Amino acid sequence: MHKLPYRQNPLLRMSYSLIAPIYDAVIERPMRAARRQSLGALPTDFHMRVLVSGAGTGLDLPLLPTLHHYTALDFNPAMLARARSRGENLQVEFVLGDSMALPFADAQFDYVVLHLIIAVIPEPQRGLSEAARVLKPGGTIILFDKFLQAQQRAPLRRLFNIFTRRFATRMDVVFEEVLCASPELEVVSDVPMLAGGWFRGIVLRKASEV
Repeated sequence: MHKLPYRQNPLLRMSYSLIAPIYDAVIERPMRAARRQSLGALPTDFHMRVLVSGAGTGLDLPLLPTLHHYTALDFNPAMLARARSRGENLQVEFVLGDSMALPFADAQFDYVVLHLIIAVIPEPQRGLSEAARVLKPGGTIILFDKFLQAQQRAPLRRLFNIFTRRFATRMDVVFEEVLCASPELEVVSDVPMLAGGWFRGIVLRKASEV
C-alpha cells in the first residue's frame, strides 16, 4: 500500500478544500496563456498516455489535445470534483491520489504534465522523482511552475514562504536543486513565462534504456 505523504500536512489539505470554489476565479485568467504555451509541447499526431499530476480543478483539461488518453490525479476531492466537468470532451480517468506517492506502476505514461504542483507539495524532489518513475524511458515531463533562481536571495519570497508553505504553496523552491534528485531526467527547454521569469516552462526528457 502506498503511503500518503501529503497527510503529513493536514492544513494544506484543508486549505485547498476551502479555496476550491474560488481557485478558478483567482488563477484561471492570469495563467491561461502560459498554460496553453506549456501544453503546446504535447504532440498532436500520435496517441499517447498522459498523466496530469496535481490536476486541481482541471484548468488544463480544456486546453489538451483530444487524441490522447489522460489520467488526471489530485489529492483533494473538492478540487477533483470540480475538474470532472472540464474533461467531458477527453478520454480521461480521474484518480484521487498523491503526487509524492503515485498509485501507478513504473513506466506507464508517455508524458507527465506538472503544472503548478511541484512548488506546492511539501517535498518537491519526491514529486519530480515520482513523475520520472511512472514515465516511460524516452518520455517527457512538461512542467510549469514558479522557481527561484539558483543562489537568488529573494528575501521577501523566503519570508512569506514561512507562512504560505503551510496552507497554499512554497515560494522558495529552486528547480536546479529539485532536478538533482532525478538524474535520469535532462532539460530539453527552459523558458521564462510570467513575473519576470519567476514562473518558468520547462520540458524534461527521461533517458532511454540502452
